[in-house]
Amino acid sequence: MAQEKNPRRVAENEAMAKTRMLRTSPQKLNLVAGLIRGKKVEKALQDLTFSKKRIAADVKKCLQSAIANAENNHNLDVDELIVAEAYVGKNLVMKRGRPRARGRFGRIVKPFSEITIKVRQVEEQA
Repeated sequence: MAQEKNPRRVAENEAMAKTRMLRTSPQKLNLVAGLIRGKKVEKALQDLTFSKKRIAADVKKCLQSAIANAENNHNLDVDELIVAEAYVGKNLVMKRGRPRARGRFGRIVKPFSEITIKVRQVEEQA
């Protein structure tokens, strides 16, 4: 007896990609995610390509993965895709330290974060 197919987590006209363990704080990553929210995917890719933020390259890879999922897994038209959602979450935080004066200990936190990008196919208005 075969197992039932898992229900889709997104709508029929959507696809998503998620990248975990990005070595940046969620606050910094959210600045880059805000750059692409609601834009057409071609414009979003251009913005990420020419962004000066270091993490923009990783966000671009996640967006390209979402586009590839839409095209290959869900048969959506790439030319009609927009970035429907781009949201950021916390992940692991590495705790490090540095000796300071008078026997004290300076705490250094090295946060990781994750990003989820959903693309949606919309029909263009004439």
